[in-house]
Amino acid sequence: MAQFTTLTSHMLPLRVNNIDTDQIIPARFLKATDKKGMGEALFADWRYNADGSPNQDFVLNCPTYQGAQILLAGDNFGCGSSREHAPWALIGYGFRVVIATSFADIFRNNALKNGLLPIEVEAGMQRILFKLSEAAPRAEITVDLASQMVQLPDGRSVSFPIDYFSKTCLLSGVDELGYILGFAEKIAKYEEKAAL
Repeated sequence: MAQFTTLTSHMLPLRVNNIDTDQIIPARFLKATDKKGMGEALFADWRYNADGSPNQDFVLNCPTYQGAQILLAGDNFGCGSSREHAPWALIGYGFRVVIATSFADIFRNNALKNGLLPIEVEAGMQRILFKLSEAAPRAEITVDLASQMVQLPDGRSVSFPIDYFSKTCLLSGVDELGYILGFAEKIAKYEEKAAL
């Protein structure tokens, strides 16, 4: 898992509430067993026309927002089924952060376990961020995981919650197994003593 410390990027605004995991990554792409190429299928039913050409009205296809590593979404992001492919697709596209007013619990857990940081903000701050991203599309914000702060270009900042274990894993760039393996020496010593 890629380490996450700080990120400075412009945002891609997606003003839609209740985006479920089938919209993030449609079911027909779930046959894949690895993460390679998942980014191409992100929001496939919104992103592409029936003939496979890019839907020019969809924000992911807008040149202004290309390269954004922060997705700014509506309320209840990631609801629906528990497919781990959803964070795979978001990360595969290039996102490292999703900001919304709330997340489905299973999506949040899957995101954190795969190196995608879900940031929950109040509705007032969400409105400020949407206005900023639409008025100044290349304006950058900074996400600092260690301090759990989002810094806006005008100097304002907002804190966000994250559990200690997930924060530790992201800062270290390890998943749950990697975290446990960090204690391999202590585990081996314990097992030696327990075997006596």
